[in-house]
Amino acid sequence: MAAIVLGGWDAGHPGYSVTGMDTSRLRVNDQCSIAMSELEWSFRPSGGPGGQHANKAASRAEIRFDIAGSPSLTEGQRARLIERLGDVVRVSCDDERSQLRNREAALERLRARLASALYVAPPRRATKPSRGSKRRRLESKRRRSDTKRSRSWKPGGD
Repeated sequence: MAAIVLGGWDAGHPGYSVTGMDTSRLRVNDQCSIAMSELEWSFRPSGGPGGQHANKAASRAEIRFDIAGSPSLTEGQRARLIERLGDVVRVSCDDERSQLRNREAALERLRARLASALYVAPPRRATKPSRGSKRRRLESKRRRSDTKRSRSWKPGGD
């Protein structure tokens, strides 16, 4: 069966609403949001068993997002995403029987993938061991040394 491809869904599309969300933009994090019109959707029948519903309904949702050509991203965001994910990122979902729920799940997976790729870990600050930790480490070494010394066999001893 041929895929149904819809380029750029917007908030006014009939039958498309995600409850509790702004449907015109996909909010990735505080600094990044992507216009829904930049996402390319395709729908196919879900694979596997399931009878007539699975064979006829195009419930598998796939999102394609062109990172390289996106006007919503800054140069830094674009470079970071391309380095970690490539020029185009694809996400698909066929967990549910409902196309709407699969679309919502695919959107959330795309958001999570983009957010994790945009995450910048804070730099590590070098720290010195505390006086107590040094004392405990040396005390532990001293106890271990005493234990080993007591186990050794000495000729001429009792």
